[in-house]
Amino acid sequence: MNHAELGAYLKSRRGRVRPADVGLTAGTRRRVPGLRREEVAHLAGLSADYYTELERGRGAQPSAQVLAALARALRLDGDARDHLFHLADRPVPPAALGPDAHVPPALLGLLDRLTTTPAQIITDLHETLVQNPLAAALVGPPPAVRGLAAGLVYRWFTDPEARALYPPEDHPHHSRVFVADLQAVAARRGRDPRVRRTVAELRRRSAEFTALWDTHDVGLRRADHKRIVHPVLGVIDLDCHSLFSEDGCRRLLWFTAPPGSAAAGQLDLLSVIGVQDLAAPAGADRRTDV
Repeated sequence: MNHAELGAYLKSRRGRVRPADVGLTAGTRRRVPGLRREEVAHLAGLSADYYTELERGRGAQPSAQVLAALARALRLDGDARDHLFHLADRPVPPAALGPDAHVPPALLGLLDRLTTTPAQIITDLHETLVQNPLAAALVGPPPAVRGLAAGLVYRWFTDPEARALYPPEDHPHHSRVFVADLQAVAARRGRDPRVRRTVAELRRRSAEFTALWDTHDVGLRRADHKRIVHPVLGVIDLDCHSLFSEDGCRRLLWFTAPPGSAAAGQLDLLSVIGVQDLAAPAGADRRTDV
């Protein structure tokens, strides 16, 4: 690992990201052309001291997870991200998606601008990659698990607690939509081993999934109306919209409510409540994507 080159590269990329690109205010006393070190650290979920040591060419070799977080914070495209991994002497992540998948800077830029509505970016297997504070307040942060269980489409059919986000009477609809969406993903991604394993495991573990899969209904979920159960605000009626990345493997989701509606008022309250875990049902795990 070339610590000096890695540090110089991080510093150069940091200088090219404008505060407005990541939803920050430039202010009047900013003495650097791009982001401050502590801002990059915050965006990547790292300590300021740790990031400073990396830029100074010191410290331990960063993990693949840390590099992926830095690539997102610095808005690196595919080639720039791969170069970051090479400098850190880490294998470049494969094209197969997962919770550490690269997020296109264009989607991140849009997410940064959605400050008054819940929004998040997920993979086509419904693994949460990044979310804004309102999304975390609405549906909870992503689960602290790896592998197939990182995706909601898998947990939906294998973990009853994953369904607590929606009223029970809506579960059949979401089951059908999840399976039809996965049919389209499986067709597009061909022999992708992650998709094939997901389908095989779900067929093995869930009779409901198998029955729906064998109907061969296909349809990407581009938009939907959802009733989300919040532990404090109750049931919130929202419209969910999707914007797909160029390759179709990542999606920006955001939620809206008609102006003046009860749901619009609930979203306003949500920004006040934030991520406080108030009145959460005992044993319920709200950590999910939608």
